[in-house]
Amino acid sequence: MHHIIIGAGPAGVIAAETLRREDANSAITLIGGEPEPPYSRMAIPYYLSGNIKEQGTYLRQTNSHYENSGINFHNQNVDAIFTGRNSIKLSGGDEWEFDNLLIATGATPVQPPIKGLNSIGVHSCWTLEDARNIASLAEAGKSVVLLGAGFIGSIILEALAARGVNLTVIELEDRMVPRMLDKTAGAMLEKWCKSKSVDVRTNTRVTEVSGNTPNLQISLDSGDKIEASLLVVAAGVTPNIGFLASSGVETGQGVKVDKYLRTNQPNIYAAGDVAEGRDFSTGEFSVLAIQPTAVEHGRIAALNMAGKPTPHQGSLNMNVLDTLGLVSSSFGSWMGVSGGESATVVDENTYRYMRLEFDGDKLVGAQALGLTEHVGVIRGLIQTELPLGHWKSRLMKSPERIAEAYVACAQGLGPI
Repeated sequence: MHHIIIGAGPAGVIAAETLRREDANSAITLIGGEPEPPYSRMAIPYYLSGNIKEQGTYLRQTNSHYENSGINFHNQNVDAIFTGRNSIKLSGGDEWEFDNLLIATGATPVQPPIKGLNSIGVHSCWTLEDARNIASLAEAGKSVVLLGAGFIGSIILEALAARGVNLTVIELEDRMVPRMLDKTAGAMLEKWCKSKSVDVRTNTRVTEVSGNTPNLQISLDSGDKIEASLLVVAAGVTPNIGFLASSGVETGQGVKVDKYLRTNQPNIYAAGDVAEGRDFSTGEFSVLAIQPTAVEHGRIAALNMAGKPTPHQGSLNMNVLDTLGLVSSSFGSWMGVSGGESATVVDENTYRYMRLEFDGDKLVGAQALGLTEHVGVIRGLIQTELPLGHWKSRLMKSPERIAEAYVACAQGLGPI
């Protein structure tokens, strides 16, 4: 039997290694579309900030890891899948047959429709090649503009600030990280960044880019123009599904899968940022582009490919972000559910904020800013769906007592 995995990110690598453990005798081929060994995109900011070398982004540190594991690794793009004859077509023209196929092609950066965005000195921050280009331009004291203050953009913000650049951040929405934090938390994060000498401008749009590095002119809808050596674009990502157009594999926002991460083709699976997997909180199938989900998908898809039926129970939407020393986090249905209740506690002077979301007496979502000690407790309460009983009313008054509530309810104790 031949298992082929398209995509050498965390989902693909975990899938390949799981298949080798579960199916010792089959051939496994892992295909990556970039010239480097498999690496983690989430490690790129650490490379940019100088905390690790380029090799530190690699998912496995031993050069011979894949060969020693009996995994055939190839650097090449896949142009098409032919479901009728169980084969893929590579960019070089070769066609390889498979018995099982995993699509783990990840995502690609969104390019907003802005005039001049192809100017020299404008880069996304998604690949190691992007990181090399950014590192060559983001020198201490230089003016740099970052377009986008979402989750990925805020991670890049941290890396650019560490390089000592004069940084301006432009965000179209009314707050930072709008798909993770509400207006209160987003505004507090913006205030924090400004206190660290980062110029953050929300409710602002880039209308045009002109010139080239080191004299880029970035025009804003406010009428302002910013001169910069570098513009980094972090405006979101979209699943890599273009090559599936005529394959017969069903797609929507991403690749549609069932609870076994199997597509509408019985021997083709999908995992990671390209797959519409099950969301733990909503029960719906959607793209949840975070690395823990990619790892979980890769493992479960591989078990099913190896003939060991394993349903995916759903991934918890969970994000933890460290921005210039201020940690923010969100979990599950962080904006609440219909008919639910919310409880908040805030201290803007010390940058502390917590918001809990309840459905009946169960915690279904949360946000926190400046509070790291509650991360594990919040995740545990949401994932175990532990009834809070009388502790729900206590938490409505004092959300900061979440750890006490978890211990008491887990042990079957009443309110203290």
